[in-house]
Amino acid sequence: MKKSRRLILGLLLLWPVVPWAADDGAPPAWNQLSPDEQQILKPFQDRWDNLPPDRRERLQQGAKRWQNMTPEQRAQARERFARWQKMTPEQREQARQRYERFHQLPPAQQERLRRRMEWFRGLPPERRAELRQRWQNMSPEERQQFRQKMRRNNEGSDDNGGRPRMERPERSERPGRMMQR
Repeated sequence: MKKSRRLILGLLLLWPVVPWAADDGAPPAWNQLSPDEQQILKPFQDRWDNLPPDRRERLQQGAKRWQNMTPEQRAQARERFARWQKMTPEQREQARQRYERFHQLPPAQQERLRRRMEWFRGLPPERRAELRQRWQNMSPEERQQFRQKMRRNNEGSDDNGGRPRMERPERSERPGRMMQR
């Protein structure tokens, strides 16, 4: 009888501590979010308290990032989201796989790819379209050869400001000196 009393007494003493310990680190309920977070997360209001804790945590972190974004960054995020919404499930899966592969690369290689993307975005739209079209017209073998050639050409890309080196046309493709004498 004494053991059961001690157990009951111990449980009663710990009872106020147990809910606090269990909630430690758990995402807040809807009414505990800040007004700004509630505004951003309004589409989730009706189902917020029923979402899994990890999903609520990710959404709350996203809301905090959103609050710290500049108007330009928010516009870019909206554009990316609109593109994501238009993707097929297969395209989304491919994007997820590319994202995972990118994050498995060493930091130096990630940075090199970021610089190349910035370089590409800095090209005039006509040149970007031309390069995209050229890439799409390549066979898988030609694409592989092109990748290898780019890797060889850019092994020392640091001396080029991190920009990919432009391919020089083959001698037969270069404009000749016509009637210059």
